Amino acid sequence: MENNLIIKDSPYSVDITYNNLTTIINNNPNLKILLELDHSKNAANAGLELSPTKIILFGNPKLGTPLMQTNPTIAIDLPQKIIIYASENGTTKIAYNNPLYLKERHSISDKDTIINTIADALNNITNKAIS
Repeated sequence: MENNLIIKDSPYSVDITYNNLTTIINNNPNLKILLELDHSKNAANAGLELSPTKIILFGNPKLGTPLMQTNPTIAIDLPQKIIIYASENGTTKIAYNNPLYLKERHSISDKDTIINTIADALNNITNKAIS
């Protein structure tokens, strides 16, 4: 773990990994994609170069809302975000905030079941996207 991020290698390109991820999220009735960002496309539109970098924001209000009820500041880190990017050496990475870090960052002390559910879900979703 680096900077409280969980970072995994993907054997696929950024686009394939991203497409895998969106398919998994779209096929889960508990999750909803809220926003998709293509930072490299936005950079190109500004006349700049950026290696392939995409972010997807998605959520499950049944899990996020109780956390926000406990401490509204966690909303700065919700909905969940996953980034897929090409690293300096050209390998594809997939990364997300460690939910245990978010628990600590926002002093969430009474929602361990929800935090663990989110951690398991993020781990499973990202593992499926790269396998």
